[in-house]
Amino acid sequence: MKDQSRKRHLAKTITWRIVGTLDTILLSWLITGNPWTGLKIGLAEVITKMVLYYFHERVWFKINLSKKGIVRESRKRHIAKTFTWRGVGTLDTMLLSWLVTGNPLTGLKIGLSELLTKMILYYLHERVWYRIDFGLKSRAN
Repeated sequence: MKDQSRKRHLAKTITWRIVGTLDTILLSWLITGNPWTGLKIGLAEVITKMVLYYFHERVWFKINLSKKGIVRESRKRHIAKTFTWRGVGTLDTMLLSWLVTGNPLTGLKIGLSELLTKMILYYLHERVWYRIDFGLKSRAN
């Protein structure tokens, strides 16, 4: 199960990063009015967010195993993961936006604007992945 779960978490990391980066690019462009700034911020976060997301997935996997080694899933778990990931992701976006634009207020605006869009997108991403068995030997119902 260990190797399979790592493959699953890697696949989830990649798919979420695609969705998340596109959202960041669009929001950054809208807030700064400059598509190149949006692109710079979006591309800057690809690596940091993939690393952070992978470790977030590993932590949640380890704290949510039943005694039989079967992953327990629920809407409450997805909501909790959404909020914890959004906290980590927003801080990362704020810092990167500040570094790219040189303006802490712009970093704050971009980070805060992501709160709603990213939480909705992340929750939907979790629900889709919950229905996919890739990387799972068994699932608790």
